[in-house]
This record gives sequence, structure tokens and C-alpha cells, in this order.
Amino acid sequence: MAHDVRDLPAGRSDGLNRFLGGSPLAVAFRLIMLSILVGVVLAAIGFDPWNILISIRLLFQRLWDLGFDAVNWLWRYFLLGAVIVIPIWLLSRLFGSPRR
Repeated sequence: MAHDVRDLPAGRSDGLNRFLGGSPLAVAFRLIMLSILVGVVLAAIGFDPWNILISIRLLFQRLWDLGFDAVNWLWRYFLLGAVIVIPIWLLSRLFGSPRR
């Protein structure tokens, strides 16, 4: 086709929609709902926002106080997070829309 939509320059909203993965309002709604769901799960296993902040503060305090021994603590936090993050990333890559 002579005037295919893909040949036209992207508008401001098209680039923003492409970056966000949808319209800003829809993305914000999905992020809010996902945050509430994750918050419920974390609350069910005993976490609260202050507990997480205290844990992060303790991590940095241990890094400062213990020096290289704190690498062990950092490794444990990395493994704990990777158990969740890596499978989600892998699934999003496997089942996500094909990229060009």
C-alpha cells in the first residue's frame, strides 16, 4: 500500500502508548490492581510496608557494619528476589507479544 499506517511517523500519543504498553489510564489501572493484589499476598505472609523499609535499612546497616561478610546477606536477598523475578521475566518473554 502506498500510505500504510506503519510508514507514517508516530504521533506523541502513539510513542507513549507503545512505551507504556497501552493507554496511560489503562496501564495505571492495571498497575494499581496488580499492586493491590501483590500487597494482599505480602500482607498474608506477614510483610507490611514498614517491615520492608526496616529490612532495607538493616541491609545497608549490615553492609556498612560487617563489610565483606555482608555479601552473604546481599546474596540471600538476591536469591530471594530472583526466585520471583526471574520466572516472571521468563514467562513474560515466552508469552509476550513478538518483537521486531
